[in-house]
Amino acid sequence: MAVMVPASSLFVSEPPPHLFGNAGNEKKATWTNGNWLKSRFHFSFAEYRDSKRSSFGVLRVMNDDLVQPARGFGTHPHRNMEIVTYIVSGQLTHKDSMGTEETLGRGSVQFMTAGTGVRHSEFNHDPEKPLRFVQMWLMPNRSGLKPNYGGREPAAPTERDGRWAHLAMPVSSKCSPDKPVPINCDANIYAAEIQPGKGLEFQVEAGRQAYVLCVEGSARVGGLGGGKLVRHDGMQAVGPGVLSFTDAKPVGSTEILDPEPGCHLLVVEMSQR
Repeated sequence: MAVMVPASSLFVSEPPPHLFGNAGNEKKATWTNGNWLKSRFHFSFAEYRDSKRSSFGVLRVMNDDLVQPARGFGTHPHRNMEIVTYIVSGQLTHKDSMGTEETLGRGSVQFMTAGTGVRHSEFNHDPEKPLRFVQMWLMPNRSGLKPNYGGREPAAPTERDGRWAHLAMPVSSKCSPDKPVPINCDANIYAAEIQPGKGLEFQVEAGRQAYVLCVEGSARVGGLGGGKLVRHDGMQAVGPGVLSFTDAKPVGSTEILDPEPGCHLLVVEMSQR
């Protein structure tokens, strides 16, 4: 079974700059939005409350954030949550109370076990280019874990090209620096880019479920009910079954669902609960 979550149904948050320690908004050609932050919430978060969208399995938060140049989130606390951030475009700088500071770009992942408590900031220090990232909060297997941070850059420039790049996996699995980042819950995170005229399948096993985000482009979805996905759309899928994704504008077609060629997908796969 699959349930579509259209972008038009998402709550869009544009908080005032001062709430996160930013200077006022600016009217510049390099800004792609009037407010410093435009965040699309897939689940209840901050000022948004919807009992029907409180979580999906262990996935508690999925925020699709667009941050303008020289702006960001000032230092703030987290506790008892696994936080995974997937960078879509631009450069994201993370700095935390554990002494870590790192800047990563497109296709990279920053992850953090908040555990007993950690404070961090997230910034776009580029003076001209906006930053877009997808931040996911997942409920850990247990509370009170030791705080931890890590980052992962793409293993190769083509790791998402026509295949699923495995970005995150349960910490109990065999992890290594060249493999997915470890998270303290029964979940896996994948990303893929499907070129025009191509397709890709994703298996959702019995007892498992998956949340799909269309990051860029558009796709047709077959299996478990099917449908169409365009930029910012989400989809909830419950196994068993196979999801098939194809570029929404096949070669030679005149139908346009999204001006971008191909499709960029992000999948959070997890146990049913």
